Amino acid sequence: MPIGDPHGGFFEYTEEGLPECIFACTIPVSDMDRSVRFYSDILGMELLGRDGSAAYMVRGSCRVILKASDSVGVDTGLFFGVDSPYNTRRRLIDEGVEFLREPARGPLGTETSFLDPDGNVIHATDVGADFRM
Repeated sequence: MPIGDPHGGFFEYTEEGLPECIFACTIPVSDMDRSVRFYSDILGMELLGRDGSAAYMVRGSCRVILKASDSVGVDTGLFFGVDSPYNTRRRLIDEGVEFLREPARGPLGTETSFLDPDGNVIHATDVGADFRM
């Protein structure tokens, strides 16, 4: 019997149940209050709530879970979709955010990279760009 078929019969798999998007991601943080301020005040995300060692942030369809951790300062692999990495860089530099690289063309389109308060690397890429090599 195929897994997922409650009747024990033949089940033909199609596209149902396959991943369609990244629903949310987790970012390790050492100081929850400082990180919540950064992600809300600087990146414009809304705090949905907190529980124990996590804070849940959202902006549009972008969902981030800030998770208390002793291991911070990592390349998150997180790519925020933005209208323009150039505008993002200009805006965040005015807020004192440290950038690791200026906007440049990459496989995901034009992208830039910056640090959050824990030194985690966050990337921002042009949401309208095509993924290509």
